[in-house]
Amino acid sequence: MIRGQISNLKREAMAVSSIWAVANNTIKQVLRMKIAVVFVILLLVMLPVLGISSTGDETLKGRLQTFISYGLSLTSFLLCILTITISIYTVTNDIKEKQIFTIVTKPIRRIEFLAGKLLGVILLNTILLGVFAVIIYSIAIYMPKFYKATSSELEQVNNEFYTARASLPIPYEDFTKQANERYKKLKDSGGLPDDISRADAINEINNILQILSRSVDVGSTLEWEFENVKPLADSIFIRFKLEALQDTPDSRIYSRWIVGEPHAVKTGEGGKTPVYVEDFRNLAETYYEIEIPSEVIPDSGKLSVVFYNYPSNNTVVTFPKGGMEVLFKAESFTSNFIKAVFLILSRIVFLACMGILASTFLSFPVAILLCLMLFVTASFSAFFLESFDYLSQNVGVLYSYTLKWMIKILPQFDKYNPTKFLVPARLVSWTFLGQCIFFMVCIKAFLLLILAFVIFTYREIAKIIV
Repeated sequence: MIRGQISNLKREAMAVSSIWAVANNTIKQVLRMKIAVVFVILLLVMLPVLGISSTGDETLKGRLQTFISYGLSLTSFLLCILTITISIYTVTNDIKEKQIFTIVTKPIRRIEFLAGKLLGVILLNTILLGVFAVIIYSIAIYMPKFYKATSSELEQVNNEFYTARASLPIPYEDFTKQANERYKKLKDSGGLPDDISRADAINEINNILQILSRSVDVGSTLEWEFENVKPLADSIFIRFKLEALQDTPDSRIYSRWIVGEPHAVKTGEGGKTPVYVEDFRNLAETYYEIEIPSEVIPDSGKLSVVFYNYPSNNTVVTFPKGGMEVLFKAESFTSNFIKAVFLILSRIVFLACMGILASTFLSFPVAILLCLMLFVTASFSAFFLESFDYLSQNVGVLYSYTLKWMIKILPQFDKYNPTKFLVPARLVSWTFLGQCIFFMVCIKAFLLLILAFVIFTYREIAKIIV
């Protein structure tokens, strides 16, 4: 029994040693490739240039947002292309040049060979991602000193960029029951068009009720309550956009915002925390942020926000979908940036597994074409799904059972785009990061790797000619 355990340990040690040897050889092989050197030099040159040339809206915040957006996007794109290229090349080239013959004749299994190739690709790209992430982070941190920012600019970027703000949107209200009741009344009274289906009618009614719930009549108020507001800074922000059903006298909307502990806001009686009251006039169809001292938030974390539509507006005011939310600092910029880098790393791991799989049964040109096509599809999955949903009225069954499911199987790179969080200083939650790693790496990438192992294990490497 002991001898068996020792024998198993030796086999495991030999397997690890074989995988690491292949990985080490893969890294050396990739470093000899001109494309890898070109990509590295391109990023080393472009990132500092972006830091200097980024202007945005000419403000410090705009410069930082532009640099982070283009810097991370460029790094992610080039590393993804590099990952696809080298993961395919390193296997197909060994087969084409017959170098694999000298490997498979040694005491190394084909699974260990592929695992070593994958490990080498991921290690190299992880190192490169880490290096370029440090460069981007350093430039972003020291950019205010380079432009000699004023105290007001520093305060703005500290509140609206060098932070990780959690978002509490308007609480969702479910009007399904009311929509069904309204549909029944309209149907009984004959108030529905003949060519509309029940599902479409209920959906339209539900949308109207949603809009009404976010609308404020002249001289009226609209109130929301939020929970678990636990800011880590001295200020919170209300981000909003207003829409007017009719033009206002001076093209602006006059409003009053009241923010504080729910009981104090409703009754007007003083509580343990102060109540924030301020009047504003804002342009319609434009996003604004109101800075509010966090001292208005009680220890319970419950917060009430009231919007008052002044009679002088003489029109109903509504908040569009996603047009009102409470923002507060939940983590630091550094921790948020690190989690954003892990979002990119998850993408790289998936693409490495996809490239390894393609290389097990396709030639280099065909595998590259296939992987690039899938990469583009995953990068714009939301756009493709919306477009095909519109076309599905014509292509119907063909779309539903082919393209739609193929796109949904791919990871949604656009959903896990780190710039969507870092540019507006939104929090990348641990739950969101864990979801990305679980679905993209632990499930989808792992399934691709298993399929690659199966195909490569039973693939005929060479034919015996007598």
